[in-house]
Amino acid sequence: MAMESTGVYWIPLYDIVEKYGVKPCLVDARGMKNVPGRRTDWHECQWLQYLHSVGLLRAAFRPEGEVCAVRSLMRHRSEMVEMTSQHIQHMQKALTQMNVQIQHVISDLVGVTGLAIVDAIIAGQRDPVALAKLRDPHIKASEETIRKSLVGSWRAEHLFTLKQSRQSFQHYQEQITACDEEIEKMLVAFAPRVDPAETPLPPNRKHKRPKRRRKGKNTPMREGFDLRTESYKLFGVDLTQIPGLMAMVLTLFSEVGRDMSRWPTVGQFVSWLALCPDNDISGGRVLWRGRRRVHNRAGELFRMAAYSLHHDKSPLGDYLRRMKSRLGPAGATTATAHKVAIIFYTMVKKQVEYDATLWAQRDAEREKRFEAKLKRQAQQLGYKLVPIEEKPAA
Repeated sequence: MAMESTGVYWIPLYDIVEKYGVKPCLVDARGMKNVPGRRTDWHECQWLQYLHSVGLLRAAFRPEGEVCAVRSLMRHRSEMVEMTSQHIQHMQKALTQMNVQIQHVISDLVGVTGLAIVDAIIAGQRDPVALAKLRDPHIKASEETIRKSLVGSWRAEHLFTLKQSRQSFQHYQEQITACDEEIEKMLVAFAPRVDPAETPLPPNRKHKRPKRRRKGKNTPMREGFDLRTESYKLFGVDLTQIPGLMAMVLTLFSEVGRDMSRWPTVGQFVSWLALCPDNDISGGRVLWRGRRRVHNRAGELFRMAAYSLHHDKSPLGDYLRRMKSRLGPAGATTATAHKVAIIFYTMVKKQVEYDATLWAQRDAEREKRFEAKLKRQAQQLGYKLVPIEEKPAA
């Protein structure tokens, strides 16, 4: 049985068929393009049945049912985070319309100081001096600067908009917290691959200790949730040691699971992620070369991880900056995401920990190749390179 993956309409039928022991062949729409002019549902079904009967369709990836449940909640959570950000913008708009510029003075309107001032304004406080006294001691702006930014017109319609936006923001924050608790229950129900009591968590090999920051609004799970330990139990290896992948481990678990046998080789894995070069050749002539225009959520996560390494001092950060000088920003991000995906696949499938010392060996090999290239070019021009001998120290 084959069905086309369009929207969410196929999910109920897929679950029913799978419940009775039949494994449907879920097909990506781009893999079964119909002939021009025959676009009705009836002809699409006939075309789909014919392609499946002759073995020309490949099943799309769909993780196990338990992982799909986590994925549904994680995607639902990301949508609620987007809605939360919209209501933050609505609060900023209402304040701007009242000529209250507090959002330009403090870095986070929904932080401790920002919410305290907004709640006081909604409660009826209009005195800038009293509002400025709600300033948290950690705020860089002085109390006098905050006081000057809180002189507004206080129009009734904008106050009403501010109140409703604040209530909507609070509602979605509560919904996100409830969603986090449900996701945590699902994650704990998975059988761990390792027991931290018997096989302790490997030491943190990151050279630079990250600064202690307040929990971000987009960070999944509650404050007391140990992301590193839980991901170690799920995957059997400490994936948080991969540079740039710290906050995305659980999201990656919901998108790709932990069974890497679905992709026999790492090349197939990065190809599915759309992180490898592609081209279109006709008659021996290259018509198009570049990255496939495919939206893959897991691939976008690896891109985000790679993009965050622009100022990182790790070997992957050095690789990103080196590729940026050769390929440009977009190509460098894709190349680094490709590298991060290979490391992820290798660690999960072979159950090996991340070893940054392997990069030193590759750097030495790259320097040897670069030296050989220079010598070869000098020889072609009739020159001979002679290394400079270091003078002994006096």
